[in-house]
Amino acid sequence: MSAPDTARQEAFADLMVDVLNKGALALLTSVGHQTGLFDTMSALPPATSEDIARAADLHERYVREWLGGMVVGGIVEYRPQDATYRLPPEHAASLTTAAGPDNLAGMMPYIGMMGEVEQRIVTAFREGGGVPYEAFPRFQALQAQETARVYDTALVGTILPLVPGLTERLREGIDVLDVGTGQGHAPLVLARAFPASRFHGLDRSQDGIAAARREAERLSLDNLTYTVADSTDITGRYDLVTAFDVIHDLARPQWTLAAIAACLRDGGTFLMGDIAASSNLEENLDHPFGPALFGFSVFYCMTTSLSTGGAGLGTVWGEQTARRMLAEAGFTGVEVRSVEGDPLNVYYVATTAEAR
Repeated sequence: MSAPDTARQEAFADLMVDVLNKGALALLTSVGHQTGLFDTMSALPPATSEDIARAADLHERYVREWLGGMVVGGIVEYRPQDATYRLPPEHAASLTTAAGPDNLAGMMPYIGMMGEVEQRIVTAFREGGGVPYEAFPRFQALQAQETARVYDTALVGTILPLVPGLTERLREGIDVLDVGTGQGHAPLVLARAFPASRFHGLDRSQDGIAAARREAERLSLDNLTYTVADSTDITGRYDLVTAFDVIHDLARPQWTLAAIAACLRDGGTFLMGDIAASSNLEENLDHPFGPALFGFSVFYCMTTSLSTGGAGLGTVWGEQTARRMLAEAGFTGVEVRSVEGDPLNVYYVATTAEAR
């Protein structure tokens, strides 16, 4: 075995130190998001840790230590002469709830969620199988927050127009099903925007559907219903079926796609949002979220599918695999569209031979 190149060895050691620091910084950022510290600081002038803690209604000692991490991590500015901290507006644009879908701080709690199951993942590496969906009690709440950031601002005005004529049809009144709806936010947004159409959400999670029903009842939406069922068990006929960031997680994705194709009426459309990645590893080398996608897969997507004896697609799912599986399910027309500002997802507009 040849001796390592010293310069390459030192550069890699620097990279690993950066990984360690960034991992800790991700968790600190998650805390700032969950406690509202970024929102609080964005509305304050340069302030002391006491002032910030008071404004956020938090304990100062924790806030001060958190601020230290934010300063050395390059997120918050510090003035030692008066011991004040400032969140620059350029940073707030990626860290606050006002940033909407650009709020990257909202993604950081997923890192903490992965840590909660780390030892179970290690066991699965040794023994096989997977970690079941029930081991992720925070997942649906985090997913609901993430989808709300995107869909509240982009679903009606940006994503739906990817399908020509769909907005007009929704205004006139059609039947819509959302598969793997989670806590039902996507169909809720649509039901409010298009009162003449009828919307239905389907998910296997009883807790998720219960939360969805409560929100629909609170808003008095009489054109929106939800059902607890497996994604392969679809009843009824629909003009539009949607599935957002769910198909690659499923135990039997091919069966679900076939069920969706079968439930579409003539002229119907399947709108699927899913990972913007390639099925070929070498084509993901420059993906801006590449390590995150593989991390999410190992710690959630792939392992929850494998826990039920499923396909465990994970990041094997990409455009090539998606196109193949859509074709095998009976979709003969498939177009892939992207949305500006969303590097994580692409949208598949799929129709059957009858629909074309």
